[in-house]
Amino acid sequence: MKKIFAVLSICFLFLSVNAQETDVLKEPTSEVKELIKKYKLQEVDFDYVKKVIGVGNRGSVESILIDARPQAKYQRGTIPSSLNINDTNFDEDYKQLKDIDKNKELIVFCGGFACAKSPIVADLLMKKGHKNVKVYSAGEPQWSKKSYLEIDTIVAKVYFENNSALFVDARPYAKFLQETIVGSISVPDTNFEKLVGRFPIDKNEKIVTFCAGYECEKSHIIASKLYALGYKNVVVYAGGVPEWKKAGLSTTFASKKVEDKEKEKKAEFSKNGLKLGSDEGTIDGEWLKELVLKDKVPSNIQIVNVLPSKDFAKGHIKGAINIEAEKLNSKELFDKLPKNKSIVFYCSAGSRSLEAWMKLKKDGIDVSEIFYFDAVIVCKNQECKIDVNEPLE
Repeated sequence: MKKIFAVLSICFLFLSVNAQETDVLKEPTSEVKELIKKYKLQEVDFDYVKKVIGVGNRGSVESILIDARPQAKYQRGTIPSSLNINDTNFDEDYKQLKDIDKNKELIVFCGGFACAKSPIVADLLMKKGHKNVKVYSAGEPQWSKKSYLEIDTIVAKVYFENNSALFVDARPYAKFLQETIVGSISVPDTNFEKLVGRFPIDKNEKIVTFCAGYECEKSHIIASKLYALGYKNVVVYAGGVPEWKKAGLSTTFASKKVEDKEKEKKAEFSKNGLKLGSDEGTIDGEWLKELVLKDKVPSNIQIVNVLPSKDFAKGHIKGAINIEAEKLNSKELFDKLPKNKSIVFYCSAGSRSLEAWMKLKKDGIDVSEIFYFDAVIVCKNQECKIDVNEPLE
């Protein structure tokens, strides 16, 4: 693994020499135009792409973006939420789309107006049966001039090892205290205006924002706000803490000392019979996951989706109700909750549900039967994929 990182780090540094490359063309070359015409492709522009990717995390996109460039370029910086599908490795890369509806809009891009890879990959996708494939011919060069990019773990690791970027954890402060990337600062997206003074005076400084993984929108919210303030060298590390840990890289939790090995054993279940998680306020993730997937959630448990109604409409856990917690104060939120049931908040990556729980606890509301589900949850209609976040033990 170390050898792979070393080789890719060298590759990244070599590519960085050309980081100032710009696409001086104003329209596709004659070669690219011919391919677009041949394959009968519709072109879209920056504003269109900006609209369909929403906040920028993979769970919010209306369309799927496909970066057709080589992997090394994709890792260095891509349009947020993009998947990497290259024509030279198409069959292997295409596996990422195996569960995607063939009517879903796909937007393919590459290295600008002179790059022919986007129409080539678009054609290969159509041959796989995809019916709504478009191309963003201006691609990454234009996007990088107008908005922030998303980077891969390998690139984030290079910035970390070279101490060449400020790492910003956009998750709730409680999550930051539990475990974060070593050396990062905490700026939760909900406290951005209050904490904006923590950012460098020099707006050319490299800033890497991250949160709880590809489904988490918080790092994108911070990056977008920074970009609007003139920080043009900001990128999102979308893999965040989960991918950082998978790569075996340093976190603050790895360096913590266990001060009391004889801690009083926590209760295993709540008063109403819910199996408790390791961290305060959490439900046991694997226990609840099994109940959800087997459609056996007890009637005394009300699962509450705390995301906006448009996200709830895309898909949610069967039986869940929707309360957009972020827009409510603690009393308003509590008043909307069923009073005769145990409550479990959930979102897409665990952060918003934690914030909802913390909002109630902070204002002194009894949360002894109110919990949050610390998991990455992606639902289509009422079919959900659930990846439980690792407890801190």
